[in-house]
Amino acid sequence: MKPTVTIEYCPKCNWLLRAAYMAQEILTTFEDDVKGVLLQPSEYSGRYSIFIDGEKVFDRKEACGFIEIKALKQLIRDVVNPTKSLGHSDKKPE
Repeated sequence: MKPTVTIEYCPKCNWLLRAAYMAQEILTTFEDDVKGVLLQPSEYSGRYSIFIDGEKVFDRKEACGFIEIKALKQLIRDVVNPTKSLGHSDKKPE
């Protein structure tokens, strides 16, 4: 079964647009790998967290800021389809 990505955002902070942009990027990149993206308004001020099937993969407060879309795609790819190439957004070999 394909996983669902949930973006929990603070509506009081006006982060819906950011969440919608990230949802669009996730759905475009992982259209064959995810069931969908759920945008969930948070009951808590300042919250911006991303979950895959209920498992937190990113939290704005823990990271001390927002994640770049490139890094988010890498996090999601590593969970939903580790062999998927992200093209120019892929990690550079170390």
